[in-house]
Formats: sequence, structure tokens, C-alpha cells
Amino acid sequence: MTTRSKHILHSAFLGLCVLALSTFAPAGQAEPGEGKPVVRVTQVDTSQFPLVTVYVSITNEIGEPVEVTASRLTVEENGVSIKPETIQGVGEVGPLATLLVMDISGSMNSSGKLQAAKAAARAFVEQTRPNDQTGLLAFNTEVSLVQPLTQDRQALIEAIGRLRALEDTAMYDALLEAVSILGPVAGRKAIIVLTDGMDNRSTATPEQVLQRIGPAGLSISTIGLGDPEHSQGTVEGLDEAALVDLANRAGGAYGYANDAASLRQLYERYGRALQSEYVIHYTSPSQLRDGVNRNLHIALANPVGQPLSGSGEATIYNPGGLVPEVASPAPWGSFLAVLAALILLLLAPFMIGKAALLLKAGSGKPSPAQKTTRIKLK
Repeated sequence: MTTRSKHILHSAFLGLCVLALSTFAPAGQAEPGEGKPVVRVTQVDTSQFPLVTVYVSITNEIGEPVEVTASRLTVEENGVSIKPETIQGVGEVGPLATLLVMDISGSMNSSGKLQAAKAAARAFVEQTRPNDQTGLLAFNTEVSLVQPLTQDRQALIEAIGRLRALEDTAMYDALLEAVSILGPVAGRKAIIVLTDGMDNRSTATPEQVLQRIGPAGLSISTIGLGDPEHSQGTVEGLDEAALVDLANRAGGAYGYANDAASLRQLYERYGRALQSEYVIHYTSPSQLRDGVNRNLHIALANPVGQPLSGSGEATIYNPGGLVPEVASPAPWGSFLAVLAALILLLLAPFMIGKAALLLKAGSGKPSPAQKTTRIKLK
């Protein structure tokens, strides 16, 4: 075989290999430059139930927001595929309400933690948008609302500068208060809590915090500042397991920082992710506020409509309802009939007594108690 023939056969073989690889390549890969997207449900708002509003974060593996075509998001509730009524993309979420919850216990004085925390919080405030609201809640053994929600950046920066660290830590008490503060606020709301992780004074528990969140929902992201290699009994210790678990169960993210630069980057990254979320509005197929949990699954499809492997997020939400609704309420006629019967029962003793008096009066006979008076005239 000539050299030219060998070259032709070699080129043909390479071409067939390329064709085979392109034909049998696995479907559902991310778009070029997208990396492996991480889809996370950050908040489920059922205040207008059966209309459900879902806030969704899509980030890469290091937590930076990833922009995708909004129509690629898919929704399933209890295994039933649902067509969303609207999907709002990046920049359409609307104003954010964020409460910065900061540890000012005595352990934060170690290794310059408090100063690093102040600088990072200021960086977060500086990247907020004009319509966003931010507040500051500080905690040690006591919980203090240092700055209520405001759009005034300067007021927030001054409030951050006044923080002083002393005493012990009651993080869960602070989070319980933070959830109560954000409860009445409409729209997207989030808590970012910074601590060295050693809660030793709370009366509240993580379960109570999660229960307090309720139907309107919000997310809690956690930041651990310290050295997880040290034992928990030292001021350098960090209870990462508790912080990770809380963030996962509350729709947030966990990040670890061991110096001022990495802490600032975390705060800024959380801010970018919050501002880059997607909002899905859909009507639940189970339209009663019956207090029953719903399984919600949000996934990201590839450009041809097939789900991407590992890109979905399953979560549970509850529409609430202290008095469960019924599918077919009783008609007004039945209600009025029951009400009339109750009124008759209430008035029955009075009516019976009145009837007895009338019967006695109609008989014409004097009662034994009555006496006849005779008057003689002389």
C-alpha cells in the first residue's frame, strides 16, 4: 500500500471516529461556558395560594450566578408537570429585603474577625440596588435590631461601624427574631447570618426557626468565620455541620471564610446571586389550603427541552391553613337553617315560661295566694 493510500485511510478513520463521538455523545449537557448549573429553590411564597411564587437561584459550582433562558425552567408538583403562568428572568425579581444577622459575641474579637465582618457587610451594602432594603440585626447573649430595613446605605454603614463584640452567643434566638421581622415583608426576602458557629446561649432551636418561616417563606444563608480544624471548645472553633444543615434546609447556601478577603468575596457573591434569581408563578393543581405538604421539583432543561442530569432541585412546601378548606362548602340555605335552629333552642326556655304564665292568666281562677277583701259600709 502506498504512502498516499495509507494517509487517505488514516484520515477516513479519524473522520469516522469524530462522527461516532458526535452521534453517541450524551444528551442534556450544559450550554458552552455554562459549566454544571446548580438549581436551588430559595423561597416559596404561598401568600396568594393557589397561586404559588417560587424564587430560583441558578449558579455554577462556586456559587456565581449563571444566566439561562427562562423558558428552560420546568416545574413539577407531586410528580405532575405544570406549565408556569409566568417566569421572570435575571433583573426582573424586584426589590430585595435582606437582613444581615451578625455575631458580636466575645469570640468575634479573636483574630480580627469583627473588623473583617464589618468590612464584608459594608461591601454587601455598597452593591445593593436603589430599591433594595437591608437591615442589621446583631446578637451575643442579647438580640438587637441595630438598623431596621432601609434603603439608606449611609445609615447602614454607620450602624455597622457601631458594632462591638462581647459576651456569649445566641444565634438561633437571633434568627427567630429575624424571621419575625421579615415575616410581614412582601416579595423576595433573605437572611444572611455570620457567626463563628458556637451557639451556647440560645433558648430557641433550629427546628423552631424553620417552623417560624411559615407559608410566605424566606431563605437563610450562613457564613462561618473561623478555622474548622480547631476543636469546638476553643475560640477558633467552628460548628460547620450546624451551619451547613441550617442553610440547606432553609433554601440558602453555606460559605466558609478564614480571612477578610474571602469573607468579603462571600458577601458579594451572595449579593450577586440574590439579584440574579428567577421567579416562577404557577397555579397549584391541589388548590385547597389543607395543611398538606407538596413536593415541588424545579429543573433546568437543555436547549432541546430534555432535563439536564443533576440540575434539578426538589423541595417541600406547605400552603398552610389552620382550618382546612373543603372542596364543596355547604350552601347558604343549609347554614341559615342551622342558625335558625340554634336560635330556637336558645329561646326555648323563655318561650315555654311565657306560655305557662299566659295559660294561668286565661283560666280565671284566683291563685291560692290571692285573698278576697270584703268591705262593710255602715
